[in-house]
Amino acid sequence: MNTEQVESLYRSNSRQVFATLVRLLGDFDLAEEATHDAFAAALQQWPQQGLPANPTSWLISAGRFRALDTIRRRLRLQDLQPELARRLDEIEAANHSVSEQEIEDDRLRLIFICCHPAIDPQVRVPLTLREVCGLTTEEIARAFLTKPSTMAQRIVRGKAKIRDARIPYVIPAATDLPSRLDPVLAVIYLVFNEGYSASRGDSMTRVDLSDEAIRLARLVLELVPDPEVMGLLALMLLHESRRAARSDAAGDIVLLEHQDRELWNRELIAEGRRLVEQSLRSRRFGVYTIQAAISAVHASATLASETDWTQIVDLYDVLLRAESSPVVELNRAVAVAMRDGFESGLAIIDAILGRGDLQDYYLAHSARGEFLRRLGQRPAAKIAFEKALSLADQEPEQRFLQQKIEACQTP
Repeated sequence: MNTEQVESLYRSNSRQVFATLVRLLGDFDLAEEATHDAFAAALQQWPQQGLPANPTSWLISAGRFRALDTIRRRLRLQDLQPELARRLDEIEAANHSVSEQEIEDDRLRLIFICCHPAIDPQVRVPLTLREVCGLTTEEIARAFLTKPSTMAQRIVRGKAKIRDARIPYVIPAATDLPSRLDPVLAVIYLVFNEGYSASRGDSMTRVDLSDEAIRLARLVLELVPDPEVMGLLALMLLHESRRAARSDAAGDIVLLEHQDRELWNRELIAEGRRLVEQSLRSRRFGVYTIQAAISAVHASATLASETDWTQIVDLYDVLLRAESSPVVELNRAVAVAMRDGFESGLAIIDAILGRGDLQDYYLAHSARGEFLRRLGQRPAAKIAFEKALSLADQEPEQRFLQQKIEACQTP
């Protein structure tokens, strides 16, 4: 067992260990500290002693014992404060054998506690992304188009509310689940999006996050067989089915219309389509199901030229009525361009940007540049691609846009 293997385990399992430690310790900050202490101990011990039979349980146990030591030190320093003494008793009374099922459910429990109705709605999703999924404050701020300092304050406020209100670390009762569902689904989808298209870095995707989002959606669907849970799971499966075709051997972006559709995962597509159809039949579906239906239309085309753009535009019209947003308008603009011509798509994007929306969204400028390029307006296209490049943080996106800029300069 070497250092690289421990680091790999940290990337894949640290938030699972953290979630269980939050349940056992009842304190976010103490659990975070204990998680790091446990992995530090693993780095010291495992290279000499070998990998334990159950690494996750070992890490949870090590983290708990180190948390107990921390609390004991605080007790000695702070003269047996009642709150610390109570917490110590609770931790020591916890069952020392943590079952696999408990560990499996802990991240789902943590999502529900972070999305508790007592917590400010503005705080629920960012708090969950930080504490359950381990996204950095900067990544979350970027997803919400806000400042990292503002986002950090929200997250701290959320943790304080959980502590002060003593919100129970449980999955809600069946009767309470429907009212708690929307923020949970929002969190899962944001986690998937960060995994499917990482906000920054040298990799286009983060497989650990998209896999975790799909796993969590399956758990929620077992708890709540709701049409929108089906729709969300379908949407993620249909997107995930294209992963292998979204980049080439060099890690460069391959747009949907140029992807090798033989690489698409047909099992995921079949499952996604079944879920979409089941959700639509219920007539109680929402925005996730509509988006999944759009993805299903793409998945049905064996060639890009066979894509039913009229149906896709119609579905975007329905989606806009259900949830009007500039990003949905932008996506519809692309579909309109493919159906009616690039002038039509360009007019929609110019209207969005003209009213001040999506000014800092690189995909809006990239799409605008592509429409201008295809219309033969290379100087204007180059300017749009340069604007997009200035806003892109992910290296594959930057390389893609640089190639577009160079193509505009080629006679």
